[in-house]
Amino acid sequence: MTEFFTNTLPSLWGSVWPYFVAILLFGILIAIHEIGHFLFAKLFNVRVNDFALGMGPALLKKQKGETKYSLRLFPVGGYVNMEGEDTDSDDERAFFRKPCWQRFIIVAAGAILNLILGVIVVAIVLSSDDLIGTKTINGFFEDSVSNNYGLQADDEILEINGTKIYSYRGIGFNLIRDEDSSVDFKVRRNGQETDITGVKFDTFDYEGRDYIVWDFQLVGVKPTAWGVIKGAVLDSASIVQLVRLSLFDMVSGKYGLKDISGPIGTISAIADTTAQAKTFKDKMLTALELLSYITINVGVFNLLPIPALDGGRLFFITIEAIRRKPISRKYEGYIHATGLILLLLFMAVVTISDIMKKF
Repeated sequence: MTEFFTNTLPSLWGSVWPYFVAILLFGILIAIHEIGHFLFAKLFNVRVNDFALGMGPALLKKQKGETKYSLRLFPVGGYVNMEGEDTDSDDERAFFRKPCWQRFIIVAAGAILNLILGVIVVAIVLSSDDLIGTKTINGFFEDSVSNNYGLQADDEILEINGTKIYSYRGIGFNLIRDEDSSVDFKVRRNGQETDITGVKFDTFDYEGRDYIVWDFQLVGVKPTAWGVIKGAVLDSASIVQLVRLSLFDMVSGKYGLKDISGPIGTISAIADTTAQAKTFKDKMLTALELLSYITINVGVFNLLPIPALDGGRLFFITIEAIRRKPISRKYEGYIHATGLILLLLFMAVVTISDIMKKF
């Protein structure tokens, strides 16, 4: 029994606790999203019938006023059920009876709060670092190749292969996306913008594909209040760009199913990466770093004009505002229902893929 408490239990807890942290963080970003819808629905006097965190059977539930609140078993989503959101209703406070601009804000609020959360989390991480990375080249590693093709110290990188660079995060991602190891740069040198084309890099092979070896260092600056705020906004813009380009690469076939993760893969990635960090501070910062990527990813993805997603609903609201005439609720419902079925099937496939990759 003593051995269980001194050896087995600590070892077991050391393996399990990162998953608790991952589930908690994932739950926070879902809660933020649903709270966004809920708060603005209440602000515009829309009747909210249900507010749920999680999916599946209810673990806890409570009726307070007109709204039933519940915490559900699976921490992979949530929902706000508003009166008249998908069905007809005689209630004057029904969602569909509100002006287009109010409905637009209610629907967009969840994704917008996810994006705001991402900026806040990035700011927390940056303020905890000794240095904040910039886009300016500080120097080159020994045996570097790129400096032989025109890159110089003190060059500020503005574009890579025609793509705007907002922060140092965008440099690595856009180098990874390059397919021929010959990169076109636009830099600011001595106050002038300069194009440097055909910059070569060494490469390494990973799973049958060549990736560029990043062979230069960037200037780091001490964090200040303004530097953290500016860095958080620009870093978040880089993450939005990463999500947008990744979606394009996925649709174009550059990435396959093995490169996509759902809730299980996301929670597993947070847990695994957190467990690898050595100190408690490093573990928390690593988890927050991943959380910033995921919450911004969720925000951007939800704004896509896909049926059943917030972006799909925003698309129909926008069309209604332009036409000055409501779209048939019956047909819009059919479209969202079809989109939801396809989305659930896609999530099922991704979840199976996550499980197979894990085991």
